[in-house]
Amino acid sequence: MIRKIEKLFLLSVFLIISFSVSAQEGTYGAYSPYSIFGIGDISKEGTAYNKSMGGTGIATRNRRYINYLNPAAVTARDSLSFMADFGLVQNNKVFAQGDLRSAHNTFNIYDFVMTFPIWKSSAFMVGITPFSDVGYNFSSIETDPEIIGSTGNVSYDSYGTGSVYQAFLGAGVTFWKKLSVGAEMIYYFGSLDKITNMNYSDASYRSLNSGSELSLNGVTGKFGLQFEQKLSDDVSMIVGATYRMGTDMKGYATNFRYADQSTITDTLKFSVDTLARSGVRFGDELGLGISFKGGEKWSAEFNYLRSDWRNSGMDTAPGFAISGDSKFSATVSNSFRAGFEIVPNRNDIRYYFKRCAYRAGVYYDQSYYKLDGHSVNSMGITLGITLPVYRLYNGISLGVDIGQKSSTKYNMIRERYAMFVIGFNIHDLWFIKNQYQ
Repeated sequence: MIRKIEKLFLLSVFLIISFSVSAQEGTYGAYSPYSIFGIGDISKEGTAYNKSMGGTGIATRNRRYINYLNPAAVTARDSLSFMADFGLVQNNKVFAQGDLRSAHNTFNIYDFVMTFPIWKSSAFMVGITPFSDVGYNFSSIETDPEIIGSTGNVSYDSYGTGSVYQAFLGAGVTFWKKLSVGAEMIYYFGSLDKITNMNYSDASYRSLNSGSELSLNGVTGKFGLQFEQKLSDDVSMIVGATYRMGTDMKGYATNFRYADQSTITDTLKFSVDTLARSGVRFGDELGLGISFKGGEKWSAEFNYLRSDWRNSGMDTAPGFAISGDSKFSATVSNSFRAGFEIVPNRNDIRYYFKRCAYRAGVYYDQSYYKLDGHSVNSMGITLGITLPVYRLYNGISLGVDIGQKSSTKYNMIRERYAMFVIGFNIHDLWFIKNQYQ
């Protein structure tokens, strides 16, 4: 038992350090021109298991995998087992706007989650995962003849980095072997930097640099329930629901603007504003799900999520509402997700690939904001497989998410991506005394 705790401690330290290094380097792993707006791109939550199932998990009860999308799901586990999951993600993106094309690749850790038993029908979990990310770097030149005629050529360089993480601690309990309820506390923290440089070809004009450095933190709660009903000897139906409360964010926004010429720098504007005064708020989220499963051979699930960001205050808060060619406005986001899993024969000792779990999914997501009144939507398909390793419940989960965000209509940027994920499922029996004869 002591050796297991020591191993767990070392693993935890390693992953926490990895997350810390990631934060210091700027962004966890996202890159998108759209992340300039608001708090950036909101991450797709879930382990490799969830991601390869189209992002579903609200109505998932599977004792072989951690599912933190619904705090009530933590009870779907062996009462004497310890479970952990951590994963890596490789994101490959291609952007298009008119005749312009570009590409970008990122790689990093995306989550670390552990669950422990409390009693026969209860358990708790703890983890950390990215919530949103800012990552962009693009340039443009002035095309207005009047400006060029008076100042010469002018170029603009904009870049942004940073992530908001969520650390959570939750617990769940099961009643009457059918109804499971759970709750978790979520702590948001992180920083976002958004910088713009304006450079003149005429040396008599001084370059202008402006931007915002945002520090965020806040606490909220999430609640979930699941109800499982037998439809036959082999088939069960599960309905699930989650609710994450909105929360007012704390922290500060450092807004600056200065002019630079040679070795002389003059600060034209510098201010520090508390986010509480700006009224920045994270939206609440309601999730509903239904799933059907045939023992441990197959499962199918459908999820719907609705998140309301209309009262977030980002439309006017400095550093969140970025002025430019497109008007940013926070709105209501809706997500529709579906996934399917099949395991040919989990107990087959002759054919390894019959013991593997195969998954597929689809999704359609609306972003939490609009640009000039136009929605920024994403859609895609997912595929995945879990390869059993060593013991029955241990495994390596591989997945791919192929999709597209927005389009080239209305002079917007089309973002096509292929995201590859790998998750490590760790399972071990604890609290069992060795028997000697």
